[in-house]
Amino acid sequence: MRKQLLVLVAMLIAVSAFAQAPQPAVKYPRPSQKSSLMQTIGTTDMTITYSRPGVKGRPIWGVLVLYDQVWRTGANEATSISFSDDVSINGQALAKGTYSLHSIPGKDSWTLIFNKVAEQWGSYSYDATKDALRVTTKPEKGAATEWLTFEVPQLTFEKATVVLRWENVAVPFTVDAGTTAKTLAAARAAIASAKADDWRTPMGAAQFALDNNLLSDAQTWSDQAVKTSENTRTLWLKARLLQKQGRVADAVRTGEMAIAKAGTDDKDLAATIRTTVDTWKK
Repeated sequence: MRKQLLVLVAMLIAVSAFAQAPQPAVKYPRPSQKSSLMQTIGTTDMTITYSRPGVKGRPIWGVLVLYDQVWRTGANEATSISFSDDVSINGQALAKGTYSLHSIPGKDSWTLIFNKVAEQWGSYSYDATKDALRVTTKPEKGAATEWLTFEVPQLTFEKATVVLRWENVAVPFTVDAGTTAKTLAAARAAIASAKADDWRTPMGAAQFALDNNLLSDAQTWSDQAVKTSENTRTLWLKARLLQKQGRVADAVRTGEMAIAKAGTDDKDLAATIRTTVDTWKK
């Protein structure tokens, strides 16, 4: 009992000491404030986390940021960049993961460095042996930009152009997510393992293929979906594929079949099909 009492007293003393400790120091704002850019490219998430130094009337390139020397590509901690899937940067493969993004600025060419040590202060402990990838890119004349920023001015679900902007320089690089190839591989695997009565999986794959003009795959998977279940949705997908193939009469006939199959839950879809089919007839 005495031992338990001593333990309790010790705990109370510790809690009291913690309560009486000085309050944390004031949290002062950093001159170069933290920011992040998150962009999904198809099905791949890219996140860039960086600090934003300002020009503040200073000459930047070749003076504040020296040419031909490794730079943290921002301020404070080294800029980090992460990808949820494997990607290609300017055509070169990079495995999914999080990297510190260093760079070597030059007047006519920049080297972008994706380093495996994601968390480090600046580039002071940068180790080239830990590089995962280096790519070169050409800087461009850019609009005046006070605070360093990353942006994505060009985007498809297949690839994105990322641009670093600061002062009057823009530095672009391309991230290719390989979305179509990855999605098709996933679709084929899903269809291969689908149950015999599953029409939604091949229909979803056929829709993706149709949207991307992969008409051969769309034909195969649409036929499989209709064979598994001839309903309003599978027939409507088949009708749109036929129309895209230039087989308008077959598309109209299949669209009419889709309308005839419509139940109460498909009233709105049936109305859409009717409008489209009537347009095809003209």
